[in-house]
This record gives sequence, structure tokens and C-alpha cells, in this order.
Amino acid sequence: MKKKSKSIEALFHGIFLFSGLLSVFFVLGITVYLVVSGTPAIAQIGLPEFLFGQTWNPAKERYGILPFILTSVYGTLGALLIGFPVGLMTALYLSKFADRRISRVIRSAVELLAGIPSVVYGLVGMIVLVPAIQNAFGLSSGATLLAAILVLAVMILPYIVNVSTAALDAVPKEYEEGSFALGATDTETYFKVSAHAARSGIAAAVVQGVGRVLGEAMAIIMVAGNVANMPALFDPVRFLTTAIVSEMSYASYGSLHRDALFSIGLVLFAFIVAVNIVLNLVIRRKAQ
Repeated sequence: MKKKSKSIEALFHGIFLFSGLLSVFFVLGITVYLVVSGTPAIAQIGLPEFLFGQTWNPAKERYGILPFILTSVYGTLGALLIGFPVGLMTALYLSKFADRRISRVIRSAVELLAGIPSVVYGLVGMIVLVPAIQNAFGLSSGATLLAAILVLAVMILPYIVNVSTAALDAVPKEYEEGSFALGATDTETYFKVSAHAARSGIAAAVVQGVGRVLGEAMAIIMVAGNVANMPALFDPVRFLTTAIVSEMSYASYGSLHRDALFSIGLVLFAFIVAVNIVLNLVIRRKAQ
């Protein structure tokens, strides 16, 4: 009987190990594929021209992606600027203030928000938000960077709310009780003690939000105008992801154009890796 139990334990240990190694294999596989597929075009175009060139014109073999990079950076910062405070406040309310009935309703709404397909966000944005921006600011078209930022801010809310709420729920009650015992108010305790103790989880929420923004294509291609301009809040723009999606279908196999699109994917991947590394370094430094 004991021998049988040990065999079962060993079997499950092997399954867990295999699952973990499989995840590492997927990450390494994607990394190698992107590096192999993306570097030839960068080598042919030249790294400075590819990263800092302002003109993307495949017909003239001009492949500068600076407008796409800046648009993705501005779009990410704008979406976080709006979505992060709203998501964090919602998480604090759900974790510390809301009664059970209200909490259940809001959590259900957030979960529903997470399950809505991105094309639906884009459709609603295209039908409601884009005309509203056009009328409000007197523009020829409301398909702008502003519309993309607003749509992305809504799309990252479920990630920030769910992960931050879980992190805040996990804060030991002793921390908060100690703060109350020292005379701190609820607000002071939850912002200065609970949120500080849960900073690793909140940072993970930001990472997930950034990943969602950088990886989103379907919704923003419907509201951002999809034009390779340098970014401006009220101009149509094109993100890194939408550049790939909109042109991959007609880029010829083996052409520099198609290789350059893979190079954009490599740059996108490097962005996400860099964000993860920077945030982890910040968290570790603060922990020390």
C-alpha cells in the first residue's frame, strides 16, 4: 500500500515537472522562432533605420517603425493612466469596503468584462466612441489615438481588478490591525499598509495590463484609424500589433516586407520582456 502511494506521488511529481518544463519550452520556442524570423530583416534594413525611421512604405522598401513604437508606448501609458487608478480603487473597494452582496455583483460584472471578445470592444468603440469623439472635438474622423486609449483602458480593467483584489485579500490581517491600533484611519491603513504590502501582486496586475495593451490588435484596429502617422492624440495611428495584422495577409512569402513584419513581432516581444524585467527589478529593490 505504501509502495503504491509512493508510486502515485512519483507519477504526479513527474506530471507537474513535465507541465513546468513544457511552459519553459513554449517560451524558449517562441523566443527562438521570433529571433530567427525577425533578425534577417533588421540586418538587411539596418537597426537604426528600422527602429528610428519615421516612414513605413513597403512599396518603396522603407521600413521605419518609430511611429508604431511611439504609438504603442503612448497608447500603453494612456491606458494605464486611466485604467490603473480605476482598477486599483475598484480592487480596494471590493477587498476592504464592499459588503458581500455588492461585492458579488461587481465581481460578476468584472468577470463578464474579462470574457467579452476584443472584437466586441472594437465594435462598440467604432459605433459609439468614435462618432462621439468626432462630434465632441470637431474632427473629420474620431478614429484616433484617444479612442484607442479609452478602449484599451476598459479592456485592462479586469486584469488589474482581479489580480489586485486577490493580492489585497492575501494581506495578513495583523498588518491592518496594527495600523488601526496606532490610530490610523481606514483609508490610511488600506492605502499605506495594505496596498504597500500587496505591491508585488499589484505590480503583477500592471504587467498583465501592459501585456494586454501591447498584444491587443483586433479592437484597436477598429478604432485607431490604422494609419502609419507619428502619434498624436487626435490623429489616426497604427500600433505595432495592427501593423502586423493589417499587412501580413498580403505580404509576399520570402519578401523583405514579410520579414519586416516578423521583426515587428520581435520588437513587440522585446517590449514585453523588458517591462517584466524592469518591474521585477523595481519590486526587488523596494523589498530590499
